[in-house]
Amino acid sequence: MFSIRTKITLLTVCAMAVAVIIATVLGVLSVRDIGMKSSERMLSLMCETGEKNLDYYFNSVEQSVRTVSDFAQEDLQQTDANGLGAHFDRLRTVFAKAADRTNGVLTYYYRPDPSVTDSEKGFWFVNLDGNGFIEHEVTDITLYDTDDTSALVWFTYPKSVGKDIWLPPYVTDNLDVEVISYNVPVFWNGTFFGVVGIELDYAIMAEQVNNIKLYENGYAFINDETGRIIYHPDLDVAKLKTDEQPDVPDGLLDEGVTVRYTYNGVEKLASWRKLNNGMRLNVAVPVSEINGSWQRLIYEMLGVSVLLLVFFGFMALRLTGRITKPLRELTGAAEQVNEGNYDFKLDYDGNDEVGILTRTFRNLVQNLKEYIGDLNSLAYEDALTSVQNKGAYDLFVNELEKQVSESETVPAFAVAVFDCDDLKTVNDRYGHEKGDVYLKTASTYIKSVFVNSPVFRTGGDEFTVFLEKEDFQNRDELIERFLRIGSESVSEHDQSWEQVRVSIGVAAYDPATDRTVRDAVRRADKLMYENKRRKKEETAQKN
Repeated sequence: MFSIRTKITLLTVCAMAVAVIIATVLGVLSVRDIGMKSSERMLSLMCETGEKNLDYYFNSVEQSVRTVSDFAQEDLQQTDANGLGAHFDRLRTVFAKAADRTNGVLTYYYRPDPSVTDSEKGFWFVNLDGNGFIEHEVTDITLYDTDDTSALVWFTYPKSVGKDIWLPPYVTDNLDVEVISYNVPVFWNGTFFGVVGIELDYAIMAEQVNNIKLYENGYAFINDETGRIIYHPDLDVAKLKTDEQPDVPDGLLDEGVTVRYTYNGVEKLASWRKLNNGMRLNVAVPVSEINGSWQRLIYEMLGVSVLLLVFFGFMALRLTGRITKPLRELTGAAEQVNEGNYDFKLDYDGNDEVGILTRTFRNLVQNLKEYIGDLNSLAYEDALTSVQNKGAYDLFVNELEKQVSESETVPAFAVAVFDCDDLKTVNDRYGHEKGDVYLKTASTYIKSVFVNSPVFRTGGDEFTVFLEKEDFQNRDELIERFLRIGSESVSEHDQSWEQVRVSIGVAAYDPATDRTVRDAVRRADKLMYENKRRKKEETAQKN
């Protein structure tokens, strides 16, 4: 037969073991979650920084090309067919200045459509060695069908779509250099005239993207909205044919800020940002590297947990003493109070120290319960109208938001927003004391009609009611009853502060259009202001 001391020791050791195991499991889960969230935040921050740098770069290119195209458009308005030569000379000067201010420009050009003018060929300047731009012999556009976008893409695509466009990587005609280009069509008297464009050195863009890297094997890449790769450190995109493009991994085009996908058998976590030119910058990291950062910490935590369990087990053998049932019950009651449960039972009423402690604890908890109840009542009640206040409204909405987001079956409810008309007029004309009477009168009528619904004062002269269950089903009847009572109060009382003049807006929550509860509240608020506006217009017409 085991002694009480042995039983208590065994119980204590087992309890400690369970506690350490639970704490370890919770710690492991917390470390894992924190590690993943931290990695996602780093990914997002890295992606955001890269987005800003690339947007700045691409925007500078777009600004340069648009400046030239705008100048060309304006200049063409003042140019006839005999002045096209001078027009292109002016554009050479303007474009040279714009290209010099733009980093990474490999070539720039302004080419007219041969169908518009066969006397002017435009110009094409290149800077292959970094020593400055020199004019290069232009490609003979007459050798191509400019309505066929499969060739001469820098010219045919802008002509086809009729707007500015970024083209995916390609190898330039005649130069055999990988580039990415931005092109803007130019129109003359409403007719397509030509194309203004800049070709960027693909290697410079690649260098900027390659500088965006997280962990040892993380990398960044760019694709368009359809998933077509614009740049990838492992692919020579410019030399890939359309049918050679790799398939878009599942999940890569998801709309979440971070996505998981598998590429070449490796699971990856990526964060993406949409660039101003419509492309998507992705920063990807193998999930195994992310996991490795927090798994090491978990192993250390497990080792510490084992050492703690051994240590406290040894201490339990030395510190076991007179532990009795009343003390365990008292400990259990204290744990319940710590968790917010004040309804517990303590039967022990001895005259020893444990009995005194038990009675004192009971009295303390009872006083605490009454005090907390008084505080809650005061904290969430509006002092003037005795309805629930803005703090209670926020708690209610947050809880309802949780039900809407977590429940498979969305609860049916409607939001009614009430606004007391002309409260400022009552305050200014009769004093704030009468204004308070007006508010209390309005709240009394609202509570008398919506007896089964929570009523909140959400502003100086605004009240909000959430209609659920029977009140939701009977909302039209309840609103009609309230309007009728308000109308009767106006006819029965001569004083403005005793009448109920309230504008109303009611919106039923619709999961198809309302993403959150506050969306329904905003719709009800908008309807209330529309009601207020209509009443003012009707009053103005009568007067």
